[in-house]
Amino acid sequence: MSREKVLSLLRQGGYVSGEAMSQRLGISRAGVWKAIEGLRQEGYVIASAPNRGYRLEEAPDRLREGELSGSLAGALVGSKLLCLDCIDSTNTECKRQAMSGAPEGLVVTAEEQTGGRGRRGRGFQSPRGKGIYLSALFRPALELSQVSDFTAWVAVAVCDGIEACCHIRPQIKWTNDIVFQGKKLVGILTELGMESESGALDYMVAGIGINVNHGSKDFAPEIRDMAYSLAQILGRPVRRAELAAQVILALDRMYAGYPENKAEYLEKYRAGCVTTGRQVQLITPASRREAFAREIDDQFNLVVELPGGARETICAGEVSVRGMYGYV
Repeated sequence: MSREKVLSLLRQGGYVSGEAMSQRLGISRAGVWKAIEGLRQEGYVIASAPNRGYRLEEAPDRLREGELSGSLAGALVGSKLLCLDCIDSTNTECKRQAMSGAPEGLVVTAEEQTGGRGRRGRGFQSPRGKGIYLSALFRPALELSQVSDFTAWVAVAVCDGIEACCHIRPQIKWTNDIVFQGKKLVGILTELGMESESGALDYMVAGIGINVNHGSKDFAPEIRDMAYSLAQILGRPVRRAELAAQVILALDRMYAGYPENKAEYLEKYRAGCVTTGRQVQLITPASRREAFAREIDDQFNLVVELPGGARETICAGEVSVRGMYGYV
């Protein structure tokens, strides 16, 4: 833990003296030196100068508490961080933590997932060190019926975070895929936990998987033509810790205004939705129906027009957009 706290201080920039770190962290000068040496062994380049102290000059691209905590000071979301090397699924771990009494605001990250999950039981590929695999825990004091639009808010927040870091704004394929130029960039999976006796909402976990520094070979052949990464879009690597911090901060701003700021997030969702105004397929286990996506209603539902002219409101389910993900 001392190593993470020392890294957080070094992340503030400039030289920091060993004495100042010792006093601020309540550890010995020897403890500071040990933490510095440990970070150097992990690949951090840390300069030292007499009478000035230590300065961080280069750092490996890793998601860890020391990289994130300074940027998240004062935020509820990210007030507790669990940064793991490898886990089955950050959503699964976040739910385990929730059931053990973890407070809302917990964020779980992983360098790699061995069982990453998407919607409808699909897998989510999570190669080591390439993406952001992140889950956040929320415990809103709301009825279940009041949180049906939460995933849509999360989608807007993720777009906000990506824009803040990378200066591009992706779009949203209803309900919760984040896309860029028709290819999938981010997957979002929201899961709920209920109290067994009352049936009241206990917690929500929002899982976010972002393709960050993937090259085409990092995607499996079956999804290579429909997936995109930020590095491919920008033509350069993206520092994942900076992006993760911006996404977490955007989630924190979103949650602070949920559900009162609905008009703002509904406007952003409608402006960024690529599904409306296009021919789509409504997919169920038993059928596929053609329709035309008309609009997003005030509850973030998709309003479609069927071939006969009748309109239908789609609250959940899978919608395939012509020209995206192979639907032509």
